Amino acid sequence: MVIGKVDTNKKAFIVAELSGNHGGDINKAYKLIKAAADASADAVKLQTYTPDTITLNSNKSYFHTNINGLWAGKTLYQLYSEAYTPWSWHKELKDYAESLGLEFFSTPFDITSADYLEELGIPCYKISSFEINDLYLIEHIAKKQKPILLSLGLSEEHEIWDAVNTIRYAGNNQICLLKCTSSYPASISDANIIMIKDIKERFQVEAGISDHTLGYSVAVGAFCLGARVIEKHVVLDKNDNTVDAGFSMTPDEFHSMVKMIREIELAYGCINYTLSLSQKNQLMDRRSLFTSKSIKKGEYFTEDNIKSVRPGYGISTKYYKEIIGKKAACDIDYAEPLQDYMINWNDD
Repeated sequence: MVIGKVDTNKKAFIVAELSGNHGGDINKAYKLIKAAADASADAVKLQTYTPDTITLNSNKSYFHTNINGLWAGKTLYQLYSEAYTPWSWHKELKDYAESLGLEFFSTPFDITSADYLEELGIPCYKISSFEINDLYLIEHIAKKQKPILLSLGLSEEHEIWDAVNTIRYAGNNQICLLKCTSSYPASISDANIIMIKDIKERFQVEAGISDHTLGYSVAVGAFCLGARVIEKHVVLDKNDNTVDAGFSMTPDEFHSMVKMIREIELAYGCINYTLSLSQKNQLMDRRSLFTSKSIKKGEYFTEDNIKSVRPGYGISTKYYKEIIGKKAACDIDYAEPLQDYMINWNDD
């Protein structure tokens, strides 16, 4: 899958999620984007909605957040009023991100936000775990014929198939399913990243991870299991009183994660049983057969007069048993590497 300038067959697409960690301050949004670029991210991502496009302004119990959660005590409308990114910021933040070499995209939460993002010319779309059952929205986005990153944090298999088939029926096969645990923060023991391999095989798509655990061990492990899109939330300071600070990475942590993934990419290689040039240069350091005593012509080779030792200038040690009992074809000094011409192979 190609997302903007990144081919996920060649390198992981590593995304810094800004979400609402700008705290309603556009200058902080700029700083987050600069920090993501300095941390070697490939992309920054926003969330595109307004409180009115995502929920209703109601104080009824239905619209209150989970009482023990990170956002306890707020209605959904209050939460989204605090967390949303004003649409008027998007264009200038996109221009700034691209000037730093970053891809810029977002998660739309309704038709109007998807169409607005399309006007901005974003390279791909993210669909959140909470919207996987909104097949009308998914179809609308799929018809734009751009890569779709679909989070699986709240879906059962039949719902994943519904979403994937909806995208494919729209003629779009650019699909990446993101393993996700929709807890904030998520427990490492709930990450279940072994699913990455099965997701790729079962649904015949690219796979990635949208990770809400603390640290980056889960993200790096997911990459090793085949995740080629890695998304983590970023905050300038964990002490910031922003909506997602409690499960976000600092820029230094994000940079450490990127560095580790890039090093693993270098080490990943390919299936190849031939020796590299550097390995071939070490062959002379292996064991081979040498004389451990002086041997006269016609004398038998025995366990007492030849030995498997380093370095590797003599006949391979795999011929040791075949040589024992053969006669020397010439005089051989002590500590000489055995060569084929020194052995009378035909004399039993």
